[in-house]
Amino acid sequence: GTDTIVAEIARTADERAQGLMYRDELPGGTGMLFVFDDVQIRSFWMANTYVALDIAYINVSYVIVDIQQMEPESTDIHDGARPAMFALEVRQGWFAERGITVGNRCQFIFLP
Repeated sequence: GTDTIVAEIARTADERAQGLMYRDELPGGTGMLFVFDDVQIRSFWMANTYVALDIAYINVSYVIVDIQQMEPESTDIHDGARPAMFALEVRQGWFAERGITVGNRCQFIFLP
């Protein structure tokens, strides 16, 4: 549906460190899901990231606990408001355009 993202998965430390760096665009309906081994406050920044992004911090129950907008190539640190096990980066404005807010529950479908 219109609230579905096809996301690349970043599950290793190297994949999470690389994230969406050095990309000139992020096609509509795509993003990156960061998967961590534990639950804690997560921090992201936008160094070497050329596309404006939204990030949703998601807890172990798949509930969005924070959404923030991040500007390209900024070194500002974006700490999540609550502990999270996942983070989803999408094109900036995507969550607001769909009325997705803190407290909404996500569903992940992992395909081979």
